[in-house]
Amino acid sequence: MPKPGRTVRIALLTFVATAALVLFALNFTAGEKKIQHQLPRLYSSASPQFERAMGSLLGPGILPGNEVKELINGDQIFPPMLAAIRSARKSVTFETYIYWSGDIGKQFADALAERARAGVPVHVLLDWVGSAKMEESYLTEMKEAGVLVEKFHKPHWYNLARMNNRTHRKLLVVDGQVGFTGGVGIAPEWTGNAQDPDHWRDSHYQVRGPAVAQMQATFLDNWLKVTGKVVHGDAYFPAIAPQGTQRAQMFSSSPSSGSESMQLMYHMAITAAERSLDLSVAYFVPDDLTRQLMLDALKRGVRIRLITPGPHTDTETVKAASRATWGPLLEAGAEIHEYQPSMYHCKVMIVDQRMVSVGSTNFDNRSFRLNDEANLNVYDTVFAERQTRVFEDDLNQSKRVTLEDWQNRPLKERLSERVAALLESQL
Repeated sequence: MPKPGRTVRIALLTFVATAALVLFALNFTAGEKKIQHQLPRLYSSASPQFERAMGSLLGPGILPGNEVKELINGDQIFPPMLAAIRSARKSVTFETYIYWSGDIGKQFADALAERARAGVPVHVLLDWVGSAKMEESYLTEMKEAGVLVEKFHKPHWYNLARMNNRTHRKLLVVDGQVGFTGGVGIAPEWTGNAQDPDHWRDSHYQVRGPAVAQMQATFLDNWLKVTGKVVHGDAYFPAIAPQGTQRAQMFSSSPSSGSESMQLMYHMAITAAERSLDLSVAYFVPDDLTRQLMLDALKRGVRIRLITPGPHTDTETVKAASRATWGPLLEAGAEIHEYQPSMYHCKVMIVDQRMVSVGSTNFDNRSFRLNDEANLNVYDTVFAERQTRVFEDDLNQSKRVTLEDWQNRPLKERLSERVAALLESQL
């Protein structure tokens, strides 16, 4: 017969193991119901009702008077971001998923620390997972200079169930007047001009105008979640005069406050498309409903073109899970192209050359249901035409995958796709 002390220890260990398993299971679930029903197509992207739905039903209002400028690859992206930080007089708010070691990481740490030493309030929010490769000396430098640095969902015993929820947002706002968003991380891979496999292809966007206040609010939403502190005032939300002619909105989602809203925004845009849908997608693992909406669009004559990573990718698992979904889309006439020179990390959706959505969101379950994401939606034909030209420049450096190519892929690839597809909910 076991001794009483041993029985207690066994019971305690059993309890701890059970609790750990429960928390682990919760980590791979989302708390809200999944979108299950197809949207009825009530209007096209040309209808005023489309923008009313996007601005009233789903997200913040669409604001006029913005100027959004595309920045292509690190050589165009990082200099204006660093210049904006160095010019800050009232505030800097910065949220990012990837922040790794390397020269570009040191440049950002130096610029942020210098502004803090000059008396400018500087807030930095880093994802705990995404910043795991960040050199500790960067954090030390910033904190000693007075930068307020926080980690999003740093694990503790009492919050392990939310560890799978990461902030994937990329936001920089300076003085409440100029903002930056897109797909870029702070790491050597994003420097350069996508000239080789070690330097990734990505796009980021500089924003001036009233939509910057929505970008600021998106950052401060997560800052409040992490710190419990409300940040406001003229240093963060100044009066913003019109800077251009573009209408835009900052659209965000989070498992804690509307995890399905980003997916619903994509679904409504696909459903409204009447002529064309161009997708730059770093990670493309659509669920059954999303695939069906794309198939329906193809049936009504919408041209769908996708660019995804080709021979250079940072995750073979996602690539395999993605390829497993291509068959029906290729059969229905979708064009799928694989970018050849380097890793393709862009996240852009262009609908009928009328609406463009750019930001941090990938076309997969992790972005739609698990991560905190943020996209800038721009409703402007001139901007959309420019982004189409960028898309087609990338298309010229990509290889089209035909239905025959897909059907004749090696058995080894098919097997890896089946295994990867089992992880679809986490990709």
